[in-house]
Amino acid sequence: MSDILRVRGLTKRFGGLAAVNEVDFDVREGGISGLIGPNGAGKTTIFNLITGVYKVSSGTVSFGGQDITDLEPHRVAGLGVTRTFQNIRLFKNLSVFENVLTACHASASYGLADSLLRLPRFRREEKAIKDKADGLLEILGLADRKDAIANGLPYGLQRRLEITRALALDPRLLLLDEPAAGMNPDETEQLMRLIGEIRDRFKLSVLVIEHHMDLVMGLCEHIVVLNFGQKLADGAPDAIRGDKRVVEAYLGGGDQ
Repeated sequence: MSDILRVRGLTKRFGGLAAVNEVDFDVREGGISGLIGPNGAGKTTIFNLITGVYKVSSGTVSFGGQDITDLEPHRVAGLGVTRTFQNIRLFKNLSVFENVLTACHASASYGLADSLLRLPRFRREEKAIKDKADGLLEILGLADRKDAIANGLPYGLQRRLEITRALALDPRLLLLDEPAAGMNPDETEQLMRLIGEIRDRFKLSVLVIEHHMDLVMGLCEHIVVLNFGQKLADGAPDAIRGDKRVVEAYLGGGDQ
């Protein structure tokens, strides 16, 4: 299986500080990879570099064989890389359905005239977009909350809604930034199953940042470990679990 994402020599400096320093790793197409490390290790910075939020100091990012280094975020998303965030970003005063519908509209191809005059193309595409939103809500288990205001959802369901919105953009690579943050053990286990189901159903590749080691070790096929902005180790979960450097730097340090 080929690699859908390749990161080579990735470096980001803020003034004299290297938040990320010469990091290399790959994400296999169709795989689920984990990116772990203590707070401040550079994990979210790497997501921001991949998606164009930050400009790269040096190094390259390629996606599907194409160099995407320093592309604007909307262009990266248009190529099929979408993400969620540590801090949930929803339209909190809109309904669950409206949140997903807004994301689905990114794929609309009708023009202003079609919309204003409500031409057949507009009506046809609007129906397809609404059907898509309904289908995603059904798959992600949110159909019964369709009319609820996003801000009123329990925390775990807000996380699920954010993932649904990301899927509405038709990604090939889904970046999840601490999706289990704030969840209890039962919610974390449900999320682990959900991410696996999403990968299989939508034929996605997934890269996840997570502090919940049960989720990472049970879900990911390959794990990259960062420490102080540098890659400390990478490999299969069993190899990472048994790596003394990883245990000392992270797993055994109580920062989970």
